[in-house]
Amino acid sequence: MDDEEADLREQIFHNNVREQIIFLLLFILLYLFSFMLIEKFRRRDSEDYFSSDEDEVKVYRISLWLCTFALAVSLGSALLLPVSIVSNEVLILYPNSYYVKWLNSSLIQGLWNHVFLFSNLSLFVFLPFAYLFSESTGFRGCRGLKGRVYETFIVLALLGLVMLGLAYVISAWLEGDRSSLDALLNLWTYLPFLYSCVSFVGVLMLLVFTPLGFVRLFGVVGGVLVKPQFLRDLNEEYYVYSFEEETLKRRIDTSLATGAGYISPEPMYPDRGDISAPVGPDTSISSGHLKGISSSVLEGKTPLLRLRNGALQAGLNERLQRVVAMRKEVENQRKTSSLQRNVVYPLAMLLLLALTTITVLMVLQNTLELLIGIKALPLSTRQFTLGIASLSKLGWAGATLEAFLILYLHAASLTGLATPMRALRVLPRARRTPLARIIALCALLLAHSTAQPLLVKILGITNFDLLGEFGRIEWLGNFKLVLLYNAIFAATVTLCLASKFTASVRRELYNRLVENVHTLAHCVSFLNN
Repeated sequence: MDDEEADLREQIFHNNVREQIIFLLLFILLYLFSFMLIEKFRRRDSEDYFSSDEDEVKVYRISLWLCTFALAVSLGSALLLPVSIVSNEVLILYPNSYYVKWLNSSLIQGLWNHVFLFSNLSLFVFLPFAYLFSESTGFRGCRGLKGRVYETFIVLALLGLVMLGLAYVISAWLEGDRSSLDALLNLWTYLPFLYSCVSFVGVLMLLVFTPLGFVRLFGVVGGVLVKPQFLRDLNEEYYVYSFEEETLKRRIDTSLATGAGYISPEPMYPDRGDISAPVGPDTSISSGHLKGISSSVLEGKTPLLRLRNGALQAGLNERLQRVVAMRKEVENQRKTSSLQRNVVYPLAMLLLLALTTITVLMVLQNTLELLIGIKALPLSTRQFTLGIASLSKLGWAGATLEAFLILYLHAASLTGLATPMRALRVLPRARRTPLARIIALCALLLAHSTAQPLLVKILGITNFDLLGEFGRIEWLGNFKLVLLYNAIFAATVTLCLASKFTASVRRELYNRLVENVHTLAHCVSFLNN
């Protein structure tokens, strides 16, 4: 009997060690990928990394390591549901295989628990510490690295007290019976509550950006792939860029040889600080209007670029570089095979349309099942055992489709999130992103990724239960909230796609009409002559 208990304890110990080693290997892979991603975008100059102050370099490195840790956790959170679904199907297909013995319910449950714990630590401790540490200067009389550490910990502690007080006030407002002194002293209960609030904000953010991302994905894929010949005339674009390139080269040579400014063809005007911006209708002035107007008056009304300080040459050179880049891009697209243009592009568009349609239909089905009472709310507290039954009626094919739809939702939400960030000019740029923006973007991605499993479960994309603390978030048990979210999501995606395709058809018809009118005008002009 004692030998059996010892063997059991030894087996539990070895299983625990194996799981921790697997967690460590997975985290190392995610950390290395996150580090390479941040290395691609972080700024490399004297203001950030290459500083003469040794303490400043240490502060920058520590903050960068914390950002990398948070980004690795966000990647792990985004992969939680797909990995769990695939693991369940693998155990069903190969229940007695020796090579998947390490894959069990305890491993997946521990993975969810670790992601939840590290998400809380990154969101409420590591990222605020990284920002405060990078902005700290130290106390008077205690400068250097030690002083900055003291200042950061004190400010972080004060910030934590404010957050806990705010969480207590919100909790007391939502549930009056918890506004006692015992609830105030039980600080550990507020961390899941704060995470619940952050996840709720993240799910609302996904409700706005995911439908927008569905629409934007069509434009992104259309920009990457080469359109068929009947949708885009590459030969015409190539000749246009070639002629413009030759014109710009002649203007540069003439301006350098003669020192003359240009009135015809139209001169160049700066637009929003860009001296190589093309002439717009509000700034273009014909040569007829320029007669009789002195140069001083003209320069007072429009910022015409002359030879003063080399503004004209600089503007022409910058525009020439852009035109050459566009010509080379179109030239490379002309070399693509007809199979890629006429088959790959339509198949990619049909695939995006099919995935979006399947997603909307699954959301509508989930809404009806919630109304009828067939399906339970996403709030889950029961223990899930891996490898018992398939999560889909279609077996492994349906589960694979669910995992692919989850990744597609994640890509769509990120694409939609990038749209306002591009408008606000806060998107990361290669080798030009400062540390403060990296910290803010890591926090945003972390909130986005940790809300992704909740979004998928609310929409009914998969039947896999949320494990650990993810399934105990209280607002997931609100029937009206979940039902309203499903209805708004389905209606928003449908309206966005309808408006997108209506606008595309209207624009295509308008372009065809303009081309036919121009062709008819040329024919009439030729016949008259």
